[in-house]
Amino acid sequence: MSRALVNTANTNVNANNEDENLEQATNYNFDNLATENIRDAHVLILYTGGTIGMIRNEYKVLVPKPNAFAKKLRSNSCMYDRAYAEKRFGTTGPLVLPMSASKNRRIVYTVLEYSPLYDSSNATMDDWIRIANDIKQYYENFDGFVVLHGTDTLSYTASALSFMLEALGKTVILTGSQLPIFDIRSDGLDNFLSSLLIAANYNIPEVCVFFGTNLFRGNRVCKVSTTSFEAFESPNYPPLGKVNVELEVDYCAIFPSCKLEKFHVHASLNKNVGQLRMFPSITTNLVKAFLQPPIEGVVLLSYGMGNMPTNREDLIKELREATERGIIIVNITQCPSGRVSRIYESAKQLEETGVIPGIDMTPEAALTKLAYVLSKENWDKETKRQMMRTNLRGELTAEQLSSLQDLDLVGVVGRSLGISSFAQFQELGSILFPAIINAAVLARDLAKLESLKVYGSHVSQTNADGRTALHIACCEGNVEIVRCLLRMGANVHVKDRFDRTPLTDAIEYDRHEIIGILMQCGAHLHGSAYAIGEKMCTAASVGNVKRLKSFLLANGDLSQKDSSGRTPMHLAALHNKVQVVKFLLDQDVETNSYDKMGLLPYDFAKAAGSVQAESLLSSTKPSIVVAVEPSRRK
Repeated sequence: MSRALVNTANTNVNANNEDENLEQATNYNFDNLATENIRDAHVLILYTGGTIGMIRNEYKVLVPKPNAFAKKLRSNSCMYDRAYAEKRFGTTGPLVLPMSASKNRRIVYTVLEYSPLYDSSNATMDDWIRIANDIKQYYENFDGFVVLHGTDTLSYTASALSFMLEALGKTVILTGSQLPIFDIRSDGLDNFLSSLLIAANYNIPEVCVFFGTNLFRGNRVCKVSTTSFEAFESPNYPPLGKVNVELEVDYCAIFPSCKLEKFHVHASLNKNVGQLRMFPSITTNLVKAFLQPPIEGVVLLSYGMGNMPTNREDLIKELREATERGIIIVNITQCPSGRVSRIYESAKQLEETGVIPGIDMTPEAALTKLAYVLSKENWDKETKRQMMRTNLRGELTAEQLSSLQDLDLVGVVGRSLGISSFAQFQELGSILFPAIINAAVLARDLAKLESLKVYGSHVSQTNADGRTALHIACCEGNVEIVRCLLRMGANVHVKDRFDRTPLTDAIEYDRHEIIGILMQCGAHLHGSAYAIGEKMCTAASVGNVKRLKSFLLANGDLSQKDSSGRTPMHLAALHNKVQVVKFLLDQDVETNSYDKMGLLPYDFAKAAGSVQAESLLSSTKPSIVVAVEPSRRK
């Protein structure tokens, strides 16, 4: 399947131009609107197909039309601020949403359109892998991702991606619609805009599904209606968020990665898995045939709380023999909600045959988890069986965390204020927890931090300035506190109201060891390359080698130009910062880079009388070849 980044209204961009358009989408023009305090959020839309982007043809039949989606977005004032976008980016720039009254961040988004667009009923595991790899490819260029997908198999794709995207630190939302987004009456517009706003403004490091008014965990949803605008439900887990007049996010319900590792994709799935649904009078031959090679994993949909007929020894025998051959069988209930349990003899008997209880996983989550676990070649069979019992991405219910009311401080304060509802306790907790966590960080109290996690606090909750405990810890410079927060699930990508991430703070306080830890956990430089170049040039102009080392540790390009085309070497040469020049030369930076005036770093040093810098750069000066006229040659 080929892909196209669609940024223009009149040009179809093919895969060969993806890098150019991606740079255009993420490296905006500083010459326009330079006086505006610009805070951007960049979102990538992966448009795979589905009803949401379809257009009615001359027969009034819904059909996908290649390269039409982004063009029509530009014609809708709710989805494209033409005046602002063209003034800032030009007519071929990325898409920009109108400014929200409640948010002071511009949402810039780019459409990656798949070709051909596909109906979700035709989706395969290869398509899931393709989506995961696209997110991987553009992960550092965008703040969030929205996948537009047909509704029929959306829950399968969401479940699969939740397992494949390992150590995820950014928001990924799948959505679709029952009616096309461009119809006069449609649920598509709300689903699209809400998903875009959430992906841009809220840090929810999970694969989610947004539909109707609910934001769900992706591996907890099932499609429950072919006609309702509330087409999806999460039968065994509450929504992560609810969109009405305001968006309410239950941060304590989020399941963050707590591993000190960088985001990566497990781009492999085992296709030898299937679902076997029990029904009265099911034959032995059918079950036996189903359990034959090449099958390696089976989701068994049993009755009620995990029950099988107790008088069918023939079925029990086939299941036992299958597990002894190494087939992993996971038992889940056929009921829309609830979980399997050993409360009945038949469920216990199943478990004794080697069948694994799937707790309260959905059929989609159980199947895709099996495909994921069985593809892990470095895990032995027993490890794979154990992983199917383990809560990897919030797909099954393990032990419950205490509710907010169980924390004495919140309870005492709440009761003194006359608070009684859970929603009000949540709001109070969102105010108190950041203050408590931040105080523990400042006090370097590791025990208190761990205890707060036990009470269900969301370690990445923000204070009034949008800053998290990790921001503060990076400023304070205590390595063990930083490690503790990361193990508790602190997110390295959260931006405060000043557009600063924890990595930004670590760089500006030159916390080199902390920068290394953050990079290990997937942190990366945010914002325009030109803006980063400005900061490095400033450091070079004052001789701040330590700061330049900080940027180097954060994978900064020490040859990056600022908006005037100058590099850190230009500024170091201009101000005769010899140690900086030596440091940059040791890093093999570009020395023959011209600024907008056509000057090299050597030219800066010579013009400014920076004798030492001029001497160091003299050997880097390009040779001038003088052409001799043929008539004067001897």
